[in-house]
Amino acid sequence: MPEAAATPRPPMLTLAQALATLLDGARPITQTERVDTLLANTRVLASPVSSALDVPPADNTAMDGYALRAADVPAAGTRLRVTQRIPAGHVGTALEPGSAARIFTGGLIPPGADAVVMQEQCTAEGGDVVVNHVPRAGEWVRRAGEDIRAGSRILAAGTRLTPQALGLAASVGQAALDVVRRVRVAVFFTGDELAMPGEPLRPGAIYNSNRFTLRGLLENLGCEVSDFGIVPDSLAATRATLRRAADGHDLIITSGGVSVGDEDHIRPAVQAEGRLDLWQIAIKPGKPLAFGQVARGEAPPAFFLGLPGNPVSSFVTFLLFVRPFILRLQGVADVAPRRLPLRADFTLEKGDRRNEFLRARLNAQGGLELFPNQSSGVLTSTVWGDGLIDNPPGQAIRAGDIVQFIPFGELLY
Repeated sequence: MPEAAATPRPPMLTLAQALATLLDGARPITQTERVDTLLANTRVLASPVSSALDVPPADNTAMDGYALRAADVPAAGTRLRVTQRIPAGHVGTALEPGSAARIFTGGLIPPGADAVVMQEQCTAEGGDVVVNHVPRAGEWVRRAGEDIRAGSRILAAGTRLTPQALGLAASVGQAALDVVRRVRVAVFFTGDELAMPGEPLRPGAIYNSNRFTLRGLLENLGCEVSDFGIVPDSLAATRATLRRAADGHDLIITSGGVSVGDEDHIRPAVQAEGRLDLWQIAIKPGKPLAFGQVARGEAPPAFFLGLPGNPVSSFVTFLLFVRPFILRLQGVADVAPRRLPLRADFTLEKGDRRNEFLRARLNAQGGLELFPNQSSGVLTSTVWGDGLIDNPPGQAIRAGDIVQFIPFGELLY
């Protein structure tokens, strides 16, 4: 009897294909809350911020010095009477012709003055000042509204707030901001071999580094994290944890157990509690990625993302897939990290058949050095490196080639 033909495996997805499918499936969170601007770092704006005032609100000086009329100083060495003193936060009086006002950085330019000469270019003599520089009108004057005009939009909805964005909002008097509520993420980790730091390491066991890495990455993204810990390698325990994790959470993330071995229970557990797509993605490290949903009664299902168990694979797939997915849930439109064209100061004789993400760092010459061991289990490479080289399939690299580099600063926050 002839053997039945083996069912051909579907082709592996490219990173772009998998990411597009993932992002298309994201349901942006619509619930919002109003928070103190001081507490809004990393949050995502739910509504735009506009300014009700000019910034600065009035002409002021950028330097300590003397406010004067430029026309009153036709030549270096001109002597003027000092008639007033204007610290920041105080309002002066109109400047009389032939006089100057001692003024300090941020002080309002008095009516009649049109320039400031810095104090280093002046000599105080009694109640006068000798001006040793011929100024031009407008010198060292910060004009009202030169930064922000009243009525202008300064921050768009969907902006992920940085410390500098908070400062910008505060500069127009915004004491509170409307933001998208935090993404609620449940995490758990499968594997009877896993132990926690501080516990004795029995034969065959390893410490659960992924728990620390993934929680830190989620906290960097401003998520509310519920940690369900290490789950025993059994289908019943995995299903029970999935049900608890789905309750009240937008997303469930697991690490490990997404293969097809006898002790890999994530796949059948998610299929029993919801639905699952298990993808083989043409990237290295991190080929297997599971995406699906877990039912939660009458509420919409919770999203599910299952990451590989190898520590570097888990780290890289989080950066490439989970991070943009969470940002899209938060309402961020542009979730793609910037890729910088930089010089390779190393040689890679043969590229992998998959799209490889190589751990590398910048050297003092502005080029990239490659970590010598690119194994998916070598977590030291992620600490040593400054980012990832996005190397296309089959691409050898010669010293001097320009490669695409994604700094960790684009991926970790």
